[in-house]
Amino acid sequence: MSPFRHRSLGRSPRRQRGAVLYVSLIMLILLALLGITAMQVTGMQERMTANYRASNRAFQNAEAAARLVERNLLAQVNSSGRQVLEIDQPLCLDASFDSVSWAANPQRRGTTHTRRIDHCTTATSSAGLGKAPLSDDPNLIFQVTAFAVDEVRDAGSEAVIDTIFVP
Repeated sequence: MSPFRHRSLGRSPRRQRGAVLYVSLIMLILLALLGITAMQVTGMQERMTANYRASNRAFQNAEAAARLVERNLLAQVNSSGRQVLEIDQPLCLDASFDSVSWAANPQRRGTTHTRRIDHCTTATSSAGLGKAPLSDDPNLIFQVTAFAVDEVRDAGSEAVIDTIFVP
């Protein structure tokens, strides 16, 4: 057997300059920058998703509070013989109710406001109030405003729902 000899195909080892090392270091730096950028984008998307979840949860809480008030109003209207509603503003004394300024009060968290607006918007008079059951009145219109936050503690998002309810 003949001993195996290493033959250099081109230049001798003394004349090599190490260009592969420089190219590989540049490629590693580029891959590291790409990884850092991907991590930053992922972190930003996670924060955006958390904010969307918080605002959606606040909206759902406000919607649930408004629907609960509407269910209670319907039960009050349909109860036999009841002529007085248990609402925040039974008569249209102030035609301009601003839900945004109402919700700006920090004590309003998780609360609702209900007012009867059928006499504010139509030409019906209140002369017949108290004589017939509420279920016989075809013109009942209520404005239900609900304010809620996403969490009970450390609220990140707030939502105000303003609905018109006709039983």
